[in-house]
Amino acid sequence: MPKPEFLAIGSIIIDDIVYPDGRTSMGVLGGGGAHAAYGIAFAGEKPALVGMVGEDLPADIRARLEADFDTDGLVWTHHPQMRGWQIFEWNGLRNEIFRVEVIEPFMFGPAADSPHVPFERARGFTLLRAPEHVAGWRARFPGAVLLWEPVRVFMLSGDRVAFLRGIAQADIVSPNLHEAQTMYEIEDELEIMRRMLADGAEVAAIRMGELGSLVARNGDAAAHYIPAVEVADVVDQTGAGNTYCGGFLVGYCRERDVAEAGCFGAAAASFTLEYVGCARIPANLDVECAWRLQEAREGVRTVSL
Repeated sequence: MPKPEFLAIGSIIIDDIVYPDGRTSMGVLGGGGAHAAYGIAFAGEKPALVGMVGEDLPADIRARLEADFDTDGLVWTHHPQMRGWQIFEWNGLRNEIFRVEVIEPFMFGPAADSPHVPFERARGFTLLRAPEHVAGWRARFPGAVLLWEPVRVFMLSGDRVAFLRGIAQADIVSPNLHEAQTMYEIEDELEIMRRMLADGAEVAAIRMGELGSLVARNGDAAAHYIPAVEVADVVDQTGAGNTYCGGFLVGYCRERDVAEAGCFGAAAASFTLEYVGCARIPANLDVECAWRLQEAREGVRTVSL
């Protein structure tokens, strides 16, 4: 059986969610790697999920991962599965409190040179890591399109030198707006985009939540505002940015057009909004994806760089 062409490399977390009114949703599949893998799936590809999982991973979660993804890239560890409280406030603020003592292997493993990751090649992959991890994964899959989603804790550090090292190894870089504003100490998203491209980003996608995204490619005279796809009932926004990255990667690999890739990202992210945790893949995925893509395409706005 052929190996998947697209990989999502990142964390798998079990979330125990507490809402402001006291309601809870326990044992929810989450984590940036899992959400990005679903973004690839919503764009019509079966991805491989690469990350660390504990031997006590709940059976229902394991069954779901094995049904939706190629799981040969999951590396099992004796540490308890990474799990955390996600506590939401009325103003939308979310506090994350991990419920296990050991989290580093889950956040940063496996290493790029791990013999337990059986994939020899890929067409494209998302990487949710700090910049020191980017070069190793670039070397692991030299011919693949690498979409780097910098981890939030790094972006908020403001370490510009390290950020530039990560950009130099990636084909696509996608921070969210707040992270990019912190890194560049600039508020305006278009000026941030100009700076990222000047710093060597080949393709950049700034994710802006309900405002959509701003995407551009180095050497082009224009950037594109991609709208967020509206859904009837927004249940939870957690993970939508990761899912966007998975969809963007597939769209870019297919079309090599940044605006179209942004539309794929927006369409993929919209599925996540309708679920608590990782969204389910609908039986009529082609139909669902088609109208979401069309809605995004109709709202694209192009501006000069």
